[in-house]
Amino acid sequence: MNTLSRPGTWYLFDYGMVISAAPLPEDWDALRNATGMDLQPASSPYWATRLEYDGGELSPADYWASVLGRRVDENELARLEELDARQWSRPNPRTHQVLEFLAGEGAQLALLSNMPAEMSYRYESEASWPAFFAARYFSGRLGMVKPDERIYRHVLDGLGAAPEDVVFIDDNPANIEAAKALGMQVVLHAEGTDLRQEFALLADPG
Repeated sequence: MNTLSRPGTWYLFDYGMVISAAPLPEDWDALRNATGMDLQPASSPYWATRLEYDGGELSPADYWASVLGRRVDENELARLEELDARQWSRPNPRTHQVLEFLAGEGAQLALLSNMPAEMSYRYESEASWPAFFAARYFSGRLGMVKPDERIYRHVLDGLGAAPEDVVFIDDNPANIEAAKALGMQVVLHAEGTDLRQEFALLADPG
């Protein structure tokens, strides 16, 4: 079987909608039952301050207060955090197959995710996917979010890698463009993306 990875290359994966699949309707229904609000639409308050939450500017209590328009007590906060983490924990099996293959080849794997710090700690203690990655970078811990150039430079410094030696996989075109502008190789991940084919094309663009 042909190898998938290249020596000296880092494969830098996003989490949401790449390693994880989209939340199911019942996930949003569970949040609706807990809050009395439909939080799925892009115009909902769930998304209004999400980037600030991902970047560590808001605590979980402050974020959910902004979503609900009122303060939340400890029990309600714990429930909301659990439901939110659960809905983003559903694995994307196609990506996991590729990660297993890359890991079996000894590829250099890293993660860069816009994710609240508390959620990242939860996943690191409960999920299996963090074990794939030699280095993990979470926006909520760093106080920076994609597509800010600083977070990419921080990752490159941490990996000790030149931009051209990193393949960055993300579902957000703005994040992809920012990484590409720094000289990284990029793969825009969408539903149905064949990562094996994309990596092969990068290895042999001709």
